[in-house]
Amino acid sequence: MTDLDRLAADVDVRLRDADHELARWATFRRSGRQPVHTVYVPADRVHAGIVAEWSERAKAKLDLHAPYRSALADALDFDHELVAYDRVIEKLTNEPIEDLRIDFEDGYGSRPDDTEDEHVRAAASAVRTMLDDGTAPPFIGIRMKGLEPATRRRSLRTFDLFVRELGDIPDGFRLTLPKVTSVDQAAAMALVCERLESGYSLGPETLVFEVQVETPQSVVGPDGRSLVAPMIGAANGRCVGLHYGTYDYSASLGIAAAQQAMDHPAADHAKEIMQVAAAQAGIPISDGSTNILPVGNTESIHAAWRLHAWLIRRSLARGIYQGWDLDPSQLPSRYAATYAFFAADLPESLRRLRAYEGNDDVGYLDEPATAAALADYVLRALDCAAVSDEEVAYECGLDRTRLESLAHRRQ
Repeated sequence: MTDLDRLAADVDVRLRDADHELARWATFRRSGRQPVHTVYVPADRVHAGIVAEWSERAKAKLDLHAPYRSALADALDFDHELVAYDRVIEKLTNEPIEDLRIDFEDGYGSRPDDTEDEHVRAAASAVRTMLDDGTAPPFIGIRMKGLEPATRRRSLRTFDLFVRELGDIPDGFRLTLPKVTSVDQAAAMALVCERLESGYSLGPETLVFEVQVETPQSVVGPDGRSLVAPMIGAANGRCVGLHYGTYDYSASLGIAAAQQAMDHPAADHAKEIMQVAAAQAGIPISDGSTNILPVGNTESIHAAWRLHAWLIRRSLARGIYQGWDLDPSQLPSRYAATYAFFAADLPESLRRLRAYEGNDDVGYLDEPATAAALADYVLRALDCAAVSDEEVAYECGLDRTRLESLAHRRQ
């Protein structure tokens, strides 16, 4: 007869290192809301009224080129029943920007040190004003220059000065680290965050960052290994997201400018690697942007909206719930597409959750993992205002606390 105690002890020894590594990765997991987009604004264009400005410009564009529900549905080539026009207007009014990234990198360019210092101070002052008067987006931060030798000191100087000028660091503050080319750069960024926290008497893990995946080296290293997951590990819990850089990455692979897009096969390959790595650490990923903006006459604006909306729904269907927006005119298609994605499956998802809780029989026998996915889907809809807490409670009888429990979100 087998000595099960001895066998179990031998298995414990055999799996000790693997158990330790799995537990270490579990500590990286972060919970809570993921924004549906990140808005990039060059640092010299940021001011304390930027959110209100984007709100007014987005609503004016919508009012002029799609002033009612059927017009927007036709512009996007969507089923009219899926277009939540009133919700889009409400979102553009109350929370047009979910995540603001003040850009000191490609969107800003190279400036003399005294000029960039001036813009850092002005941007920090604008953020402080927004925080103090309650107009700041839920998430906000900066994209500094990369840690390659040519820009390293300017990058660190910008980060240090911004933290010093801002003072109290709000929840939802993010740093975006671009053009990452090695695991060591992610480790170095974690060291920078730790040193700044110490220098400015900030709490532990107050400073966190996103890795922008936009170089070949960040996807596959010289030895053929995928480096995305090791970068997350090297960040030691400070990496809170992976963002895909559409155009730098495409260009680095030699893809012609006309073919550089979020839906290129090379882009899908990179994002699939990012998605697998991020899933292990429990952190979100973000798609990139389209540079085709809704400008010109109504026909051109509708065409750009239609492309933007299609790309957004494509990303959402692939489990990528965030992207980049570069102009206020992209906000109507961002929210219309996001809300349509949730509207398409939300009724059925709520019925399945109701059945899972034993309150109904809709012909499904869902596993706990599927129930977790259903709950996460509903929480995302709640977070971006695609549905209200009251509507969810009425349809499936669950409140946010129970949904978070089902989704295994740690608070």
